[in-house]
Amino acid sequence: MKPVIGISARVRREDRFYGVGMDYAEAVVRAGGTPVMIPPIGEPVAAVIERIDGLLLTGGPDVDPALYGGEMHEAVYGVDPVRDASEIAALRKAMERRMPVLGICRGAQLINVALGGTLIEHLDGSLEGVLHRSNESKGVRHRVDLAPGTVLATVVGSTSACPVSFHHQAVRKLAAGLEAAAHAPDGVVEAFVMPGYPFLIAVQWHPEMTAAEDPSQQAIFDAFVQAALRFAGAEPYGAR
Repeated sequence: MKPVIGISARVRREDRFYGVGMDYAEAVVRAGGTPVMIPPIGEPVAAVIERIDGLLLTGGPDVDPALYGGEMHEAVYGVDPVRDASEIAALRKAMERRMPVLGICRGAQLINVALGGTLIEHLDGSLEGVLHRSNESKGVRHRVDLAPGTVLATVVGSTSACPVSFHHQAVRKLAAGLEAAAHAPDGVVEAFVMPGYPFLIAVQWHPEMTAAEDPSQQAIFDAFVQAALRFAGAEPYGAR
């Protein structure tokens, strides 16, 4: 049995388009899961969550600052209240079911906001000289230091990594119950986990972009899909 992984969709409302990046889906497939797209459809999303085994919240434009009492900075872009509301509803239903959750970039930010945390509206790259993206369409690599003993460090198999980063926002205040699991050299929170929850990992970087050639980044998807398999109550899927 392969666990079914729901992947939140990107939106281009002007084109009437929903989509999921191939890198996310392929990383899930390599891990032994079956990916399905979850479009932002509002309240009916709860019924979708009843039919999956793991929830993957993906990257994309910014979460609405109004949701965390933030400011509408000039660099904030692509705010979509429908997507925000739908993904928050999906997350809450998933957590009500104690389902495994993986958040990536915007997905990590959304988890923090949904649970009561706040965000830095814009990183200008001046802190310690660390760039978190080159521009609006190009990522960069920078070092992240993983906290020893966290589930993320165990999964990655190291306390240091240099993944692809592509974001201009980040955690300002972590929501209650969350624990920072990685930081950039400038102190920006690059990942967090939820101790006591069956499986919740959120990373600010994009592991899907390098997972095909970097086992440490694929390992994040492997651990997530294995947790989804346990959630589904099936036997281990086996080696890839």
